[in-house]
Amino acid sequence: MSECCSTKSAPAPAAAKSSAGAKTNCPRCSQPGQPVARQTLKHQVKPQHLETVEADAFNFCRTATCEAVYFNGNGIVLTKADVRQRIGLKETEDPVPLCYCFGFTEKMVVEEIRATGHCTIPQRITAEVKAGNCACEIRNPQGSCCLGNVTAAVKRVTKVVKAEK
Repeated sequence: MSECCSTKSAPAPAAAKSSAGAKTNCPRCSQPGQPVARQTLKHQVKPQHLETVEADAFNFCRTATCEAVYFNGNGIVLTKADVRQRIGLKETEDPVPLCYCFGFTEKMVVEEIRATGHCTIPQRITAEVKAGNCACEIRNPQGSCCLGNVTAAVKRVTKVVKAEK
């Protein structure tokens, strides 16, 4: 099971801590970044950027409107064009990925809430985590558990759907 999604309060894995950089601000949007483990970077970037991510520690930019995905303290910025998959926090058009381990999208949340009035996706993810079936530290571009993003999306979508009625 992935430590980042552990249902118990556990510290981040040592490997993630040792290969991630200190928090620094994104050179494009000036917002603080989140340190990302090297194994996450290697899985996420296109092959031509593998040497770049070997050289230094990087951070993830959480700003939705910023083109930067990863950056380091030396001014190197990797954008959406430099990564292998869509970055859910930075997308506005379907499919907007929410869960990279099990393939849940924002559209799936919308459809379930419209059909049933609620969403079971967070519980389904939690069950998979308990079964040892997640790898967020590698699959999620943020290098961390997706449940926070999924829960936020469920809350946001629920408000929108209720307002439509």
